[in-house]
Amino acid sequence: MELPLGVIVGLREEPEESVRKVHDLGLPTCQISCWRVELLNEEVAGRLGEAAERYGVKITTIWTGYPGPAVWNLVDGPSTIGLVPRRWRKERLEALKRGSDFAHMLGVGSITTHVGFIPENPKDEDYLTLIPLLREIAEYCGERGQYFCFETGQETPVTLLRTMEDVGTGNLGVNLDPANLLMYGKANPVDALDIIGKFVRGVHAKDGEYPTDGRSLGKEKPLGEGRVNFPVLIPKLKSLGYSGPITIEREVSGEQQVRDILRAKEILEPLCKG
Repeated sequence: MELPLGVIVGLREEPEESVRKVHDLGLPTCQISCWRVELLNEEVAGRLGEAAERYGVKITTIWTGYPGPAVWNLVDGPSTIGLVPRRWRKERLEALKRGSDFAHMLGVGSITTHVGFIPENPKDEDYLTLIPLLREIAEYCGERGQYFCFETGQETPVTLLRTMEDVGTGNLGVNLDPANLLMYGKANPVDALDIIGKFVRGVHAKDGEYPTDGRSLGKEKPLGEGRVNFPVLIPKLKSLGYSGPITIEREVSGEQQVRDILRAKEILEPLCKG
């Protein structure tokens, strides 16, 4: 079974440059990431769809961000990221619905996001009040024929499993980011598949290390230089029936990002074909 490769790119008001980048990297698929909710409109969707068709690029999910702060560390992250912080729930739920509408305009079958540091205690009030919100956005996506996908990282795999069980809609998926599981100190990604593997509908090919202190995330690394064991991870995904894309993510910019993406492509191609 051959898995298609892709890359995650940001949404712009004029999205052709982002789609052309995917094409120029020689990749057939991409995830579109958007943190500017105002761009999730019909005009941008039209331009994005035209560019994707022109360059022969398949959009596999709309990675939907949201308004308000998001601090990517272990101290302020729990109070700022995702739907867990109560201060931002209303605005962020509406942003995710706009992401779903935007995906529907494009015929894309899912949206993906970070839900946040889901409490491990299922009796925690933040957890109990989170579940109905997740059910609301999942049902909204379901009405549009879409999956709602949780990107891994800020919660343990068993907490994520319990959350999906408690939400209980039939259209929940996981976007496996193996580096995040390491960088947040939550799990070994290969072992995590024993818990959440059957729900995986997307994968970020990103590499990284465990944290070295209790406040900061572990360091992201170029693919092949971190602790993610891709030669074991990808065959295990295939053995679980995964047939979706492997989407390269490298959170640096400029020429270094391009070099690292091309190197990741070189490493991943034989694993995805094998």
